[in-house]
Amino acid sequence: MALGLYISVPFCRTKCSYCNFASDVFSKAVFQRYVDRVCGDLSHAAASAEQMGGRFERAIDSIYFGGGTPTVLDIAQLERLFVTISQNFDVARDAEVTVECAPGTMSEPVIEALGRGAVSRVSLGVQSFVDQEAAAVGRLHRRETVGDDIERLRAAGISNISVDLIAGLPHQTPESWQYSLDQVIESGVGHVSVYMLEVDEDSRLGRELIAGGTRYHAHFVPDDDTVAELYISACQHLEDAGVRQYEISNFARAGLESRHNLKYWTRQPYLGFGVDAHSMLPCPADPRMSVRFSTPDSLEGYVAGGPVNRSLVDQQGAIEESFFLGLRLNRGVDLRAIAGEFGETAIRGFSSVIADLIDCGLLEREESRVRLTSHGRLLSNEVFERFIGQATAATS
Repeated sequence: MALGLYISVPFCRTKCSYCNFASDVFSKAVFQRYVDRVCGDLSHAAASAEQMGGRFERAIDSIYFGGGTPTVLDIAQLERLFVTISQNFDVARDAEVTVECAPGTMSEPVIEALGRGAVSRVSLGVQSFVDQEAAAVGRLHRRETVGDDIERLRAAGISNISVDLIAGLPHQTPESWQYSLDQVIESGVGHVSVYMLEVDEDSRLGRELIAGGTRYHAHFVPDDDTVAELYISACQHLEDAGVRQYEISNFARAGLESRHNLKYWTRQPYLGFGVDAHSMLPCPADPRMSVRFSTPDSLEGYVAGGPVNRSLVDQQGAIEESFFLGLRLNRGVDLRAIAGEFGETAIRGFSSVIADLIDCGLLEREESRVRLTSHGRLLSNEVFERFIGQATAATS
């Protein structure tokens, strides 16, 4: 099975207050050392995969450059990454090649470089089409910038465009959220990701919210009930516009679902390179088992060659993953398919959990398929936790 590749580029022009990713603002002096290290890892991918105990394939059908903001790299650095990938992997002619971009970072030379790198898809981190909301969290673009970027990408032949929005930003109201939804629908982009604001200790805004403070406009963040209503509103308005939900946070016009991200949710193999990059490969002896490994989550640790974190996913873990990853998708999980892969007893230990979640209105079942209800998507983490540790009885 063809692999997906993920390339982490953890550099930003500015660190957004809501961001909890392993990215930050760094001097350009470190960019070259970082690209050197990533290219070295790409060149040794086969040996590294074998060392981790995973089955390596040269064939790849999706590449995803995430961040951070990959387009802050110099053009020569971007092109070196493209070339190194092509030298060490067999890239399918119709591969989906995605680059995450911040609006306003794509000059004409950058867009031309993306075209030479066979980029077929761009994901724009817009978050809001309302300038006050975008500025409040540290975004540097204005609404007009987004429209201009979309037009120039299409003129360059890159028409598969995704836009990210966040429900729950400071100053956001149902009316301003509706405006952002109207703008993204009017833009005609084929894919939209809608995330609810995450509140945790890993972002400046999250820490301020937890502390009850007012920095970073924290006192203007909508309450949880309002954020949930904004998400539900997005689901309905995008559906009405033909941008249909296929995963908890992702919506697409027909045929424009993210092929790369679908690998994650359907447990297909992928390799990650760069800071805090994760990989999952099947084990050669038993494809039902897999090995997961990840790189250091700091720039210093990664460039210095810090240790890789490795874990083996046994059959029990694989069944659990099949549930809590597969349930992210609107199509849900096919119990018959899981039984066919892992044996009839594989789902026996989950029967009571599934029944309880159906009774609670968080899951629904149609023949052999179970899926989250609309209410279940709002409480998805609680649903997923119910499947962790439940496979013991099924496989013992």
